[in-house]
Amino acid sequence: MKNIKQPDDLLTQLEGKEVNLTVEVAGQKLSLSNLDKIVWPERAGQKAVTKRALISYLAKVSPYLLPHLKDWPLSLSRYPDGVDGEHFFQKHYSPVPDFVETVLLSSHDSPSQEYLLCNNLATLLWLGQIADIELHTWFSRIKPGADFKTGAMSKKDVDFYADYPDFLIFDIDPYIYSGKETIGEEPELNRAAFRQTCRVASLVKQTLDKFACPCFIKTSGKTGLHVFIPIKRQLDFHGTHELAEKLSKFLQQRYPDLITTDWAVEKRKGKIFLDYNQNVRGKTLASIYSPRPAPGATISVPLHWDELDRIYPADFTIANVPERLAKLGDLWANILDAKVDIVRLFSDVKLDSLPV
Repeated sequence: MKNIKQPDDLLTQLEGKEVNLTVEVAGQKLSLSNLDKIVWPERAGQKAVTKRALISYLAKVSPYLLPHLKDWPLSLSRYPDGVDGEHFFQKHYSPVPDFVETVLLSSHDSPSQEYLLCNNLATLLWLGQIADIELHTWFSRIKPGADFKTGAMSKKDVDFYADYPDFLIFDIDPYIYSGKETIGEEPELNRAAFRQTCRVASLVKQTLDKFACPCFIKTSGKTGLHVFIPIKRQLDFHGTHELAEKLSKFLQQRYPDLITTDWAVEKRKGKIFLDYNQNVRGKTLASIYSPRPAPGATISVPLHWDELDRIYPADFTIANVPERLAKLGDLWANILDAKVDIVRLFSDVKLDSLPV
């Protein structure tokens, strides 16, 4: 296994008692403040988690995390007063420190604006400082590459590149309730629901296996699972959305008592929601290794497929994910090397013949 270099000097400073600290990261000075502020309050049997612990976690996992953030536009999900306080999404942040890279991108409902990129350690730690607990990335990079559609390499338009995703994804969420939720509340994490979520993820994989299509799985860090297919950038988001919809509705038709694709929440109850609508330009999911605002400071973690029958989302936290990484390495380290020509793959098996 490749030896991963940790930012040991920085971690040593964070282990001190100073609540306000100025650190130097690759020649950049970064001010960290209120390090003992509680981000995840104490819950039954779970210790409180501070901003210091959050930033230390980001530093520890940075060698694994940063490659999954580089050149993907980022939307912020901030909790300035901790996970029990006010929360807001923020697509655009200004002004930013000199070390934070940005990119100008258009949106279907607004003029072009600057999006953040997390391309270096200083930026990652700064995101922890401003209480961006969740790292929400697009599914498309702003750089070309050998996997890009024919003729596109001559273009120098990041807005164009961002139209062609690196992944087709399935967001799998359980709508099986524990019975403890208040009226109108989303289902809380419970083992019965998660077992069914794992079953649906396995059905997605079995279907993709028939097409010899590789797929990768991770916990959402909350109640569900995310399945990613790494694809050559030949389809734009309209194409990936159409394909994900067809596959999802095929599975819904095959397993109507288990799977729903219905947008109406009241019609999802008792089933697992297979959400293909995430395959849209500008939509995001929590990145690999991103913290989540859930009890215990849980993390979105990649899995071996054979782990599904023995894991639970609450197993993976800020406290223990660095140890898992040190032991197993990054299970998604080579995900972009596994890209498939999804146009050829599914045209060969006559996808249009699948019932919907």
